[in-house]
Amino acid sequence: MARDAHSRLVGWLKVILPLSALAILSTLFLVARTVDPDAAIPYSDVEIAERLREPRMTAPTLAGVTRDGATITVTAAEARPAEEAGTSASSVRARLETPDGAHTALSAGQAQADASGTLVTLDSGVLLSNSAGYEMKTEALQLRLDTTQATSTGPVEGFGPPGQIEAGGMEITEASGAPGQYVLVFNGGVRLIYQPRNP
Repeated sequence: MARDAHSRLVGWLKVILPLSALAILSTLFLVARTVDPDAAIPYSDVEIAERLREPRMTAPTLAGVTRDGATITVTAAEARPAEEAGTSASSVRARLETPDGAHTALSAGQAQADASGTLVTLDSGVLLSNSAGYEMKTEALQLRLDTTQATSTGPVEGFGPPGQIEAGGMEITEASGAPGQYVLVFNGGVRLIYQPRNP
């Protein structure tokens, strides 16, 4: 008798529970708020007007290959048209990989690309780190996009495998008379404090 009552209860629950679930779902859809498409737009009228007045790109990336086969990648937090010509950018990072397998990472607070798109000037403090073990800093550096050449516009200082280095300038370029080989050259009065490595 108890078994029959239990079977009858299970049978009723098999019918009632799915119907209850269906009723709850129906109620959710019926009383759900309608979405206002205007409220879903993430920009206010002021932000839209500002973007129209001052166009900009967020997180742009520029990548290319130079005539001699080096790859260059430049990224920034934001870029916008420069006042005169070209483009200006903030929080810039660049990576130069030469065909001989070396690579150089650059970072700067600001950058300007000329109208021709062949020269990027990194400034507001430039940090250079390359695979040969050099860590250098300078105020500004010009990076060519059509050929492998990166040249500081003023004094540099930092560290390398030989020790502490100060110089009037530095340049990354293809070695003279050795196609496919690239060098980091210090010039303009070089001061080296030699720091021999421990054996």
